[in-house]
Amino acid sequence: MFKRDQHTDNENVAVILDGETTNLPGNMSVAASLLSEGRIVAKISPASKKPCSPHCLMGVCYECLMEIDGVKQQACMVEIQEGMVINRRLGTMEED
Repeated sequence: MFKRDQHTDNENVAVILDGETTNLPGNMSVAASLLSEGRIVAKISPASKKPCSPHCLMGVCYECLMEIDGVKQQACMVEIQEGMVINRRLGTMEED
């Protein structure tokens, strides 16, 4: 579905994703980086309890809302950086 542009040089950055250290492509948004690695679930909906994935990728829909460095943010609006702590809220944690 989503593939990295083979003509773009995206060095990997180390982040902590859902409590585990992992490498993701840099030079793009957190949402795009996760999507390019096949991690399409951004969060679990507090209302329906179903998985949500980034939808608009331009900051309108809030489907990619996750905790990034301790702050709830839209992952499509934040550029991925080395050392980020990203929590996709995949457990039973409820939205505030």
